[in-house]
Amino acid sequence: MKQRKRTIVFTLAGLFIALLHLVPFYILLTVSFKDMRDISSKWIFPGYLFTDNFVSAWHKAELGRAFMNTAFITFLSVSLIIILGSLAAFPLARYQTRTNKWMYGFFVSALIVPPLTILVPLYKMFVNLGFMNTYFGVVLLHVTFHLAMSIFLYTSFIGTIPKELDEASMIDGASKIGMFFRIILPLLKPVTATIIIMNANSIWNDYQFSVFFLQKPESKTITVALSTFFGENSVQIGWVAAGALMAAIPSIIIYIFLQRYFVEGITSGAIKG
Repeated sequence: MKQRKRTIVFTLAGLFIALLHLVPFYILLTVSFKDMRDISSKWIFPGYLFTDNFVSAWHKAELGRAFMNTAFITFLSVSLIIILGSLAAFPLARYQTRTNKWMYGFFVSALIVPPLTILVPLYKMFVNLGFMNTYFGVVLLHVTFHLAMSIFLYTSFIGTIPKELDEASMIDGASKIGMFFRIILPLLKPVTATIIIMNANSIWNDYQFSVFFLQKPESKTITVALSTFFGENSVQIGWVAAGALMAAIPSIIIYIFLQRYFVEGITSGAIKG
């Protein structure tokens, strides 16, 4: 009886937490499908579907170009994070030398550095190097600040893979790099899915780097493009809500396809290690 009551309490608590997370999404829906002249409460879903907000947001903020810019930056950044992170984590996990332990500690310590604290020197360095308004510069920033967490997760996950697999592949004549790509990398699917979800969502929704380092109109990302609807004298909240809803669709799709690996990757990569 006591176990049943505990289960009911945990279930109700879980439902309550889930509802709290759904409330912002519900308000986003009501505002995006509501005419700006409608003064009814944002908690009341309109009895009509006003799609002009989506059309206006798409054209006024040039979201088509912003989507392409954001997708390119996100794809290239996440690809480099996966490749560099997994390659760096393999020797750190397999060869426990003093130097590798020091390097691992260095990467983990980088997690405590907030990007905003070094934004001013970064801006000055980018101006001097000519990286302003370049996709290369922003991709480099994203890879730099997201690589430490990826190395941490990959190192912990690779540590759970038996070393006998390495030895067996080496006996079969595989080189170390061939063994990594043919044996180890395919086994990293769960943690790779976790890294994709975490980093892709963060980079897709980035504002701090994009607003400072991509200032040309043709290079704006989604978040910067939507921020143009917030003016000193007016706020086009319906357009912002519609644009934010469209911007959230890719993240939702990625999570739907990779969510079955997400929990496994977090558990194996962060706890077992």
